[in-house]
Parts: sequence; structure tokens; C-alpha cells
Amino acid sequence: MSNRLEELLATPLEDNIFIYTERDVILYALGVGVGADPMDEAQLRFVYEKNLLPLPTLPVVLGYTRIKDLPLGINYLKTVHGEQGIVLHKLPPVAGTTVTKSRIAGVQDKGADKGATIILRREVFDQANNDHIATIDMTLFCRGDGGIGSSIAEPVVPVVIPERDADVIVDIPTLPQAALIYRLSGDVNPLHAEPAVAKAAGFERPILHGLATYGIVGYAVTKSVCDGDPARIRSLKGRFSAPVFPGERIQVSLWREGKGVFIRAAVPERNAVVFNNGFAELVALQN
Repeated sequence: MSNRLEELLATPLEDNIFIYTERDVILYALGVGVGADPMDEAQLRFVYEKNLLPLPTLPVVLGYTRIKDLPLGINYLKTVHGEQGIVLHKLPPVAGTTVTKSRIAGVQDKGADKGATIILRREVFDQANNDHIATIDMTLFCRGDGGIGSSIAEPVVPVVIPERDADVIVDIPTLPQAALIYRLSGDVNPLHAEPAVAKAAGFERPILHGLATYGIVGYAVTKSVCDGDPARIRSLKGRFSAPVFPGERIQVSLWREGKGVFIRAAVPERNAVVFNNGFAELVALQN
């Protein structure tokens, strides 16, 4: 990482122009497990070109750039994807060209021996009409890069899940080959494909991408509290708290509260919470 906070915040990040088709939209949905029931026409809307709909989390892969390909100067081997958020200004079309503008939105220094968090912000636009599609925040925990100073006065306070039983619980199965499918949407990190790389990183086998888990959570919210309408999700954020292994069942718990739902996801068989402190803001139905 740069030795000066000002230099890091001013790091130039190139615009990304990305051309995609209906096949990419369908492939992304398949990668997060949609289409498991071939008789469910509600799922078919996301994986079949007839009346195709994009998932609300699709913008995270439109012009996706791997963290290690960004000129941040951080120790990528000690960097963890900690949090993810999206504000969906409008659903993207099911085919088109996007322009993504990226910048470092904030740094929270935890001390020279404790690391720092970096918020990477991506603004996604439709090139055809310059419509603003999404604002995407990725929070990176850089364990080897503290001591630079902070641009954020106070750390972001995590969402607190209500202390009561969930209002809705959704079980989403994942395929053993889920990571191999999801990586075709842009994140080709071998951690999610090669057993030897996974073991070297401390895992018994390849793990599912965090953003795939994020997409599964977004689909669970769309399916269970939005009547299958992805346009009803205004925003979705949360923390990654443990990895998922492809083939595991993810149980998504939702608490209705005000204008949205609180979210926690777990793998019950391992008693592991994999996504926590989550919240989705919903758009009210029009009368």
C-alpha cells in the first residue's frame, strides 16, 4: 500500500467498458443456483431467454475486475473480502454495454500491526443512455497494510439482527460444481477451482466465491419477500463471515422490519454463519 493516505485515495482506476448478452445474464443466474427446479417457472424467468429478468445482484459481475489486478499496492495474499453492498438505481437491461467507474471511497486504519479496511466503490452506467444502474461497495480487509491513516472518522457500525425468530427461512441448495459455473462470470481465482490451491490457502477443498453467496442471498430475498420481482430490491449489504463449500445447503433467514429485511445466512450442517449483519431495503409496491 502507498505510504501516504492521499496517494492511495488518488490512485487512478481505469474505466471498464463491458459488453454482455442474454447468455451472460443466464450464466450468472445459473452460477448462483437458480434453475434447480425445472418445473418452477418463477426460476425460469432468470435462466431462459423468454421474458428474461436479471437478478438484482447482476451488476457485481458487469465489468468485474479482480482485486489483484487493481494498482492498490496492497499485500493481496493477506487481503480478505469482508463486506459487500449494492444500491440498485435501476435494473440493468438483459443485454448491452456498461461503463464502470471505480475509485477508493474510504480507508479505515486499524493500526500498523492490525491492518486497514479499504472501501472500493464502483459506479455502473448503461453506455447506451448513461443511466445509472448501480453503486457497488466492496470492503477489503487488508491485514498486512495498516499504519497509513484513515479517511473515515469512525468505522461503519454493522447492522444488528433482531433478537427474535426469523419471519422467513429459505433453503437454497448449491451444486458441487457451483464454483466452476460461477467463475465463468469473471472471477477465475484458482482458489475456487484447484484443490491444491485451496489446500495451500488452508481449505480442505475449493470454496464458493463470496459474491456467489451474495447472489444467492439476493435471490432468496427476491424469491421470498419480493414476489420474484428483482426491481423491488433497492439495496443489499452484509458481511462475509465464513466460506461456503460447493454442494452445501445455504439457509437464508429474513426478518421483516420497516422498509426492508434483515438477513443472516448459514450452512446448518456445519453450524456455520456464512453471511451476517445483512439488510435489504425494498421498494414498496405501487397501488
